[in-house]
Amino acid sequence: MPTLPVFMYHHVNPNKGDMITVAPEVFEAQMRHVKEAGFRTLSLDEVAAFIRGEFKPKERCVAVTFDDGYLDNYVHAWPILKRYGIKAAVFIVTDWASKATASGPPQDLALIKCPSHQGAKELIAGGQWNKAVLTWAMAREMRESGLVEFQSHTATHCLCDAIPFDMLSLELRSSKQTIENELGTPCSHLCWPKGRHSKKAVEMAREAGYSGLFTTRFGTVRPGDGLREIKRIPAKDGVAWFKTRLMIYTNPVLAGVYARIKR
Repeated sequence: MPTLPVFMYHHVNPNKGDMITVAPEVFEAQMRHVKEAGFRTLSLDEVAAFIRGEFKPKERCVAVTFDDGYLDNYVHAWPILKRYGIKAAVFIVTDWASKATASGPPQDLALIKCPSHQGAKELIAGGQWNKAVLTWAMAREMRESGLVEFQSHTATHCLCDAIPFDMLSLELRSSKQTIENELGTPCSHLCWPKGRHSKKAVEMAREAGYSGLFTTRFGTVRPGDGLREIKRIPAKDGVAWFKTRLMIYTNPVLAGVYARIKR
């Protein structure tokens, strides 16, 4: 049975050694390998079709996802995705993007120094949204290429297993509606912030119109897995690591053995 790795990124910027961050030169080498090794990158609808057994590609496949919608996704990752024709999905926090849009983009993107993860958190907490996260104009530019899609990461990056149900319903529905209004494309996939969710949250997400629910749970995707808890692989800041894991995770036998070891 074929296996599909869905890689999870957050930041792509030059802050070496920072948490959940991949350096631009490393990310470029990773994406160049995907292209040169003949892998096909999938949209999230294609991932869902693969899980349902409706999509059976002949090529080895991989999916690339980003969580949160940080500014460096546009400044550093986006040019690399364009260069190699890589499809990717950004799970965007819609209130953050709307507030960054209202603040206006940074004056000169060519000179901007994207913050560290902690720095981004502090800028967001301090209301300096446009210095930490991308705007809707940036998202539209990325989306119009046909390479990058935007899906929900809730409205405020809430903990979906810890807030009242009426608030969770608003988070899920408003995020979906905002993406569809701003970008003119369907929003049918959701990624739980920090992987936090409950059985009731899953039910509410399906009721809100989400078909694919992505997690931070480690593992590869196989046909028949179901769409309620889609596993992903956290990306690391290493080229050799990426090449090795891509080889392992697209080999059904090796992927199964490695998953048991990692468990």
